[in-house]
Amino acid sequence: MSKHLKTGLYWFLALQFALGAVTKYWPGDTIFSTAYSVKFVDWGYPSWMRFVVGALEGVAAVLLVIPDRRTRFLGATTLMFVLTGAVTTHIVNHDPVVGSWAAPTHLVIMGILALANWPADCRHLLSAAEPDALRR
Repeated sequence: MSKHLKTGLYWFLALQFALGAVTKYWPGDTIFSTAYSVKFVDWGYPSWMRFVVGALEGVAAVLLVIPDRRTRFLGATTLMFVLTGAVTTHIVNHDPVVGSWAAPTHLVIMGILALANWPADCRHLLSAAEPDALRR
């Protein structure tokens, strides 16, 4: 994949999550759905939790566009935690698939990006253990 295509992918995903962060802070209904202050309460969370989720999404979006493997890894893993919560919330609340397909799709994408940007100094965790390392 070319460098420009990868950069475009990161910017596209970052803009999606930045828009998601803005809608979490929006006081009323958005063009996409009802107000998140109402949605979070309906899901069983306090209304203020939308600010925490929005902040995490916004920071992670910024981290995705910084062209450094560590920052992109941190952004992708942060979004994986947020999206795991979103997917779990949709499952627990029996939300229709039509309204909740984006969270699992983005979770898979962020998992792929996290693995693609795994920091080099942590790669030895995935390799087979060397016999000498086991003896120490």
